[in-house]
Amino acid sequence: MKISVIIPVYNAEKFITQAVESALQFQEVSEVVLVEDNSPDNALEVCKKLAENNPRVKLYQHPDKKNHGAGASRNLGIEKSSGDFVAFLDADDFYLPNRFDAEKELFKNTEVEGVYGAIGVKYYSEKAREQYFHIYQEKLDTVYKKAKPEDVCPGQMNLRGSFGLIHLDTLTIRKSALYKMPNLFNASLRLHQDTEFTIRLSYYLKLFTGINDEAIAIRGVHENNRITKIETKEVKPASTKILMWNQLKNWAENEPNFPEEYKKHIERTQRSFEIANAGFVKKWAMIVKYFFLDFQSIRSGLYNINFRKDLF
Repeated sequence: MKISVIIPVYNAEKFITQAVESALQFQEVSEVVLVEDNSPDNALEVCKKLAENNPRVKLYQHPDKKNHGAGASRNLGIEKSSGDFVAFLDADDFYLPNRFDAEKELFKNTEVEGVYGAIGVKYYSEKAREQYFHIYQEKLDTVYKKAKPEDVCPGQMNLRGSFGLIHLDTLTIRKSALYKMPNLFNASLRLHQDTEFTIRLSYYLKLFTGINDEAIAIRGVHENNRITKIETKEVKPASTKILMWNQLKNWAENEPNFPEEYKKHIERTQRSFEIANAGFVKKWAMIVKYFFLDFQSIRSGLYNINFRKDLF
């Protein structure tokens, strides 16, 4: 196996060395592709030293040297990658020694186009623990059960009950299969572009469960995580999810032969977040309206934790 590990780098000077070293521990990793995204800190200089000291580390920036977001940075990393397989890693996260154990076996089957596993959590400070423990706790974040490839897409959309989401740090893709997707990461989304990507990916590719009963990577949680603005209410959680589900809705509507059941579910999920994001009067007006027109929209919203949190 020749694996290209793609790491978008933004404001991560304290963590990027650990991330890179965790990827370089594997002989199967032929290169670590860093895409530095105009960081306000000293991350670019740290990346330059990493690239100078190890020929397997490749450093790129966007042509205009400006900030384009994680989605666009991952797209550039994929474009520059030369491996037969592509894996991803956030700059403040790191791999564990068992990261590619399942992949080495599963990818012997040429029908396997992608493999995903479980991610754990590490709090880099007590402040981060206090701020985010209610979200991540100490639990594994993963698809909760081994699933057939055809069940992964509806499972991630929570179409038939709780299923979990694929975290990019645990995802490895056969690069030749990746281009079955008409588009890669949605660069217009600054948040949730990873979830939007994995949902679409699981529609086109055969993705298999790897190790999901123990962590194969660690999510590093600190005070400056991108989710901070959401959790501190600088941005309403529902508003960012509306954008994501709207993009999925547009994709589904233009995808030939996309199941009507899936389309309806995406529309209802988007609607539930629109209700959650509305002002008090409009919120309840929408609830009354859809109680009669499409009660399932209200029901699906009530089962969404973020929706419930903002509704009452």
